[in-house]
Amino acid sequence: MNYLHYDFSLSSGDVVEVTLDRQANVRLLDEANYAKYRRGERHHYYGGLAEASPVRIPAPRAGNWHVVIDLGGYGGTVRASAHVLQGAS
Repeated sequence: MNYLHYDFSLSSGDVVEVTLDRQANVRLLDEANYAKYRRGERHHYYGGLAEASPVRIPAPRAGNWHVVIDLGGYGGTVRASAHVLQGAS
């Protein structure tokens, strides 16, 4: 499974901003759901298919969060960057 991964420690009110060079799936996952994602199991996430850039996803709660960017099994590559907008929500 090919994907881009970013790891952030987020506070309540933070927003993750992801910039993409093409359409891709952008998921914000907590620790448990990131582990499930990596194992190919059913998981819950915030975000989804991003057809426009940038994508902004607010942190549902404080903690360690993972941003995963993938093409949903389709071929090709995606270039992306991710950063935190502190207290933006």
